[in-house]
Amino acid sequence: MNFDLADQPEFVQQAADYALHGWEIAREWLMSPAAWSQFGLLVAAFVIAWLSTRKLRPWLERVLTPEAGRTSALATIRRFLLIFVPLLLPLLAFAFTGVGEGLTRAIFGSGAVIAFGKRFFLLLAARVLVREIIKDGFLKVLGRLILLPVMALYTLGLLDAATDRLNELTVSLGNIEFTAMAVIRGLIAGSILFWLGRWSNDQTGAYIHKQEEMRPATRQIAAKAAEFAIFGLAFMLLMNIVGIPLTSLAVMGGAIGVGLGFGLQKIASNYISGIILLLEGQATVGDYVELDNGQTGTIVKTTARAMILETYDGRWIVVPNEDFITTRIINYSDQGSANRYEADFSVSYKTDINLVPAIVEAAVAQHPGVLDLPYPPDCELRGFGDSGVDFAVEFWVNGIDDGPNKYTSDVLFLIWNALKDNGIEIPYPHRVVELHQASGPAAP
Repeated sequence: MNFDLADQPEFVQQAADYALHGWEIAREWLMSPAAWSQFGLLVAAFVIAWLSTRKLRPWLERVLTPEAGRTSALATIRRFLLIFVPLLLPLLAFAFTGVGEGLTRAIFGSGAVIAFGKRFFLLLAARVLVREIIKDGFLKVLGRLILLPVMALYTLGLLDAATDRLNELTVSLGNIEFTAMAVIRGLIAGSILFWLGRWSNDQTGAYIHKQEEMRPATRQIAAKAAEFAIFGLAFMLLMNIVGIPLTSLAVMGGAIGVGLGFGLQKIASNYISGIILLLEGQATVGDYVELDNGQTGTIVKTTARAMILETYDGRWIVVPNEDFITTRIINYSDQGSANRYEADFSVSYKTDINLVPAIVEAAVAQHPGVLDLPYPPDCELRGFGDSGVDFAVEFWVNGIDDGPNKYTSDVLFLIWNALKDNGIEIPYPHRVVELHQASGPAAP
């Protein structure tokens, strides 16, 4: 078949050359007895692999499936291996084909068809891997867009030609030049490295936060240090894979430094403040704090730039780290420190007020959340009001009197019941109205 493609674009001519080359190979295979023998071996290898899979797969699934609820290392390994059972058919076909390849080359001196079959079975294995085994969304997209096209080119024998073509194309970025292959390799390697970095960071952070013997601030510091180390290592590996020497980034680093000094002062200040907060442990996750503007909330997350506070009505407040350094912040929690509260009440003027402190202190001490240390409940006389004698009881608790805790409310209930049980009257306002009749001449 001869076509005049001289007037067509270069890529059309190259595509036509590849198509003609493929046609010549296919025609040669169809006319060759050795090729037909190799086709027969491929079919036989696939059938044997299929029959073997029908026998082996149920047995493997039964052996690799651990008992429900088992969490040992062996059970984890068995669950991991169970994921790859769907690869059994294409891998067995590949193995049986490899056994037949040596025989074919010994008899016919050729093995192009059977080599193509082996590559095709690897393509099937890659397809099963992407469709059935990989569950992570990012890796699945990466497999569909990169792994499967690469395996298809490898199966057709075009991978080397495509690689050579990409190595010839160059991309310039200032004084640095990349080949198109280096860019693609960097994108692939960067995607995989930073996915691995994210996964490693999640696993490392989860392990660190389980170490309850460490202070919360220390756990935060360790988690952040691990995060910087993991992604720093991933960045250096990526630079090495792409072929960019780290010394060539010196100019870029200097530019970034100037930018931080002039245009990113606040961001840099927040990052440095975050490091100081982690090192000093002044505020960390779980602390209940009051900001300088009166807003209150529990710290639920710390980032390199800001603290995330959650109020008891469900709102999130993003507070820059710098505010925790430069403004007045009241930390009510400090990871479990005791807090003092007081409850006000009054009794009637008819009461023997000398009995009130002992009654109220004994009642408040019954509350399971009220502490004996640093001080037990203390009832104090505060004044003589319009309607009764004013008292207040001070008590210490571990926690905040808000949200799920109702310490003051519970204490007032205890005071009410104790005073009622002892016949002590809790007054309410009384007003005396005097009516004076004006004197004047009597009516006729």
